[in-house]
Order: sequence, then C-alpha cells, then structure tokens
Amino acid sequence: MDRKSVVLVGFMGTGKSTVGSVLSKLLGFRLIDIDALIEKKEGKSITDIFSRDGEKHFRDIEEEVIKEIAGIEKAVIITGGGAVLRKNNIENLRKCGKVVCLTATPSEIYRRVKAETHRPLLQVDDPVKKIEELLSARAKYYAEADVFVDTTGLTTDEVAEEIIKKLT
Repeated sequence: MDRKSVVLVGFMGTGKSTVGSVLSKLLGFRLIDIDALIEKKEGKSITDIFSRDGEKHFRDIEEEVIKEIAGIEKAVIITGGGAVLRKNNIENLRKCGKVVCLTATPSEIYRRVKAETHRPLLQVDDPVKKIEELLSARAKYYAEADVFVDTTGLTTDEVAEEIIKKLT
C-alpha cells in the first residue's frame, strides 16, 4: 500500500468501526472516525444531534468535517452510514484515497445493531424493513465506491485481509 488512505463507507452495522480499527493496525495507519470528530466538534452525541438539531444539521456538520480531512494520507477513515448521501463528501473522501464499501445482508445488519440504542434511524416499529428501505435508497450512492466487501459471515480479521487484498 502507498501513502493513500483507506476510506470505509457502508450502511450501519456493516463493520466499519471494528474493521477500521483492525485495518489501521495492520497497515500502520492512524484511525480517523468521522462521527467521533462530529461529536467532538458539536460537544454532544450523534443521537443528541439528530434529536435536537435534526438530520440536516448533522449532515451539514458531517460535510464540514469531511472537507477538513480531505487529502489526508496514511489513515483509515471511518464514515457514518449516510456520509455518501452528499456528492461533495464522496469527492472529498476520494482525495484521501480508495473508497471501500462494506456490505451485509439486511438481516445480518439487524442482528448486529438490534441491541444498540444509539441508532436514531432505526427507532421504528419494523427496523428490518427500515434497513431494507434505507439500503435501497442509498444503493446508488454506495455504488460510487472503488471496492466492495461483503462482511456477512466473515470475521473482522477476514474482512480487513480482504480489503488489503483488493487494494494491492
């Protein structure tokens, strides 16, 4: 791998955070979590930002943070699941390096996130249906990635190794 960064995109529960942590260690790159930068900048949790300020405000801050890190080298960058919804974000993330989209089946995603209460978009009556709807609505945005890795049934280490294999 060269000095370029690796950008992880994908729906919630596809493994971006866990895989990102392992991948950064394997590559010797620093780890940059966009959601953590947003929380630091706003002084509150993502859940609070969504509930108090709304999704548009969150997306505006997300776009600002992504613009600030555009072009950064030797990092594994973890994005939130909806970061791909704005064209500027994809363009700025591409300035960092290859964009890798992690995928998983809707049932696998739900299995992974069902116990988590900090998922504002899943606080609905039928979360699996909501996952399917969101995946469908975001498919064209995720399709902009350079590389795709289906994480369903794979361990974190296996996913990290698959990413490295596909990028070299």
